Amino acid sequence: MNITTALQLVLLPAGALGVAAVARWRGWPTPLLLVLAGLIAGLVTSQFRGVPEYRLDPDIVLLVFLPPLLYSAALDSSYLRLRAVRRPVGLLSVGLVLFTAAVVGLLVHALIPGIPLAAAFALGAIVAPPDAVAAVAVGRRLGLPRKVITILVGESLFNDATALTAYRVAVAAAVGVGVSPLAAFGQFAYAAGVGLAIGLVLAFLVGRVFGRLRDPLISNTISLLLPFVAYLTAEAVHASGVLSVVVVGILLGHRMNRTSYGTRLVSHSMWKVLDFFLEIVVFLLIGLQLPLILQGLRGENPWHVAGYAVAVFAAVVVARVVWVVPSTYLPRVLFRKIREREQRPPASSVAVIGWAGMRGVVSLAAAFALPADFPARDMVLFLTFVVVIATLLVQGLSFPLLIRKLGVSSEQEVYRDNLTEAAAQQAAAGAALARLDELTKEGVLETHADVVDRLRVQAERRAMGAWERLGGGVGPEGEETPSSLYRRLRREMLAAERSVLVRMRDERRIDDEVLRRVTMELDYEEATLARD
Repeated sequence: MNITTALQLVLLPAGALGVAAVARWRGWPTPLLLVLAGLIAGLVTSQFRGVPEYRLDPDIVLLVFLPPLLYSAALDSSYLRLRAVRRPVGLLSVGLVLFTAAVVGLLVHALIPGIPLAAAFALGAIVAPPDAVAAVAVGRRLGLPRKVITILVGESLFNDATALTAYRVAVAAAVGVGVSPLAAFGQFAYAAGVGLAIGLVLAFLVGRVFGRLRDPLISNTISLLLPFVAYLTAEAVHASGVLSVVVVGILLGHRMNRTSYGTRLVSHSMWKVLDFFLEIVVFLLIGLQLPLILQGLRGENPWHVAGYAVAVFAAVVVARVVWVVPSTYLPRVLFRKIREREQRPPASSVAVIGWAGMRGVVSLAAAFALPADFPARDMVLFLTFVVVIATLLVQGLSFPLLIRKLGVSSEQEVYRDNLTEAAAQQAAAGAALARLDELTKEGVLETHADVVDRLRVQAERRAMGAWERLGGGVGPEGEETPSSLYRRLRREMLAAERSVLVRMRDERRIDDEVLRRVTMELDYEEATLARD
C-alpha cells in the first residue's frame, strides 16, 4: 500500500468524524449533515485533477459494513417487543418491500424507454428497503412511543433480506437467466429458511459458549466476529446472510443477561463506538458518489432524467403511504380477535410510520453491484442515488417537524417505566436484604456488624432512589432528595480523588499503570451513580 492510498483511508473517516462532531455539538441530525457534506465535497473535488475518488465498493458495504450494523441493531432490540409487533413488521419488511418493487418496476418500465421489465423490477427491489438509522435516531431523541420505534427497527432488520432476495431474482432475469414465478418463490423460501436455520444454530452454540465464559475480552471478540461468520456462512450456501445475522443478534441480545457483567459493560461500549464509526463513514460515502454517477449519464436529456427521478421518488413515497394505512387498519376489520386483543393504532403513529421511509447505503451498494452488461445500468444507478438522497433530505428533514406537529409522544410510557422500575428495584432490594438476613444467621453479624450495616444501607438506598427519581430528584417542597444529594456529593469526592491521583502521577510518586487501575475503579463507581 502506497502513501497516497493510506492517506485516502485516513482522510475519509477523519472527515466524517469532523462533520459528525459539528453535528452533535450543534444538535443537528448527523446522517443528514454527513450526506450534505459528502455531496458538496464530491462536487467540489470533482473539479480538480488528482483528487482521489471514493467509489462505493458494494462488496465492502455488504461484507464489512452491513453485518456488524445489523448485528448491533438486533443485539440492542427486544425479542419480546418484536414478537409482539410481528404482524406489522412482517407486513412492512416483506409485503411493503415487494409492493414497492412492483410499483416502481411497473412505473419505470412504462415511463423510461429501453428498460425491460426485469431490469425495472430490479430497480424497484433496490430502492424498496428503508434504512431506519436516521428515523430511529430522530424518533428516540424526540420521544416516539416504544411501539413505533420497535416497528421501525424491526422493519429495518428484516426488509434487507426480502429486498436482496428479490433483487437477485430480478437481476438474473434481466441478464438473460430465465426465472419462473415458481422458481422465484422457491429461491425466496430457500434463502429465508436456510438463513433462519443458520442463525438459530449459531445463536444456540454461541449462547452456550457465552454462558460459560467469564472473560470479557474473549466474549466480545467472539461477538465482534460473529456477524461476519453468520453472514458469510449463509451467503456461502446462497441463503440470506442478512436474516442469519439478525436472528443471531436478536436471540443473543435476549440472553445477554446470562453473560458476565464485564462482558455486558464492554459489549455496550464496543458496539456503540463501532456503530457510530461505521454509520458516519457510510453516510459520508453516500454523498460522495454523485460525481461518479453523473459521469455515466453524459448524453442524456437532463430534463427527461430529472423527470424520471422525481417520478421514481414520488412512487417510493406514495407506495409506502398507500401500503401502511390499509395494512394497519384492514386486519382489524377482517379479524375479530385482532380487534379484541389490540388497541386501535392512533392515526398520528400511522402517519409517522408512513413517512419514515428514508433509504440508505444498502440500496446504493446493490445498485453498484449490478453487472456491467445490466440494461440501463447508469440510469438505474442515478435513480437509486436520487431516491436515497431525496428520502434522506426531504423525509429526514421533515420527520422531526411531523412528529412535533402531530404531538406523538412517549411521556406516559416514560412515567410507567419509571414507576415499574421503582417497584422492580424495591422487589430486588427486598430479595437482597432477605438473602443478607440468611447469611448473617451464620454468625457474621456479631463480628462484622459494620459491614452488614453498610450493605443494608446500600440496598435500601438503591430501592428508595428509584422512587425518588419519579420526582426528578426533587422532594415535595422542592428540596433535594437524599439520593440526589448523595450522588452530587459523591461525584465531587470522586473528582477530588482523581485530582490527587493525577498529581501524584505527575510528581512520579505513582506509575501510570497504578493510575489507570485506581481510576478505573473510580470510573465504575461513578457509572453506578448515574443510575443509583
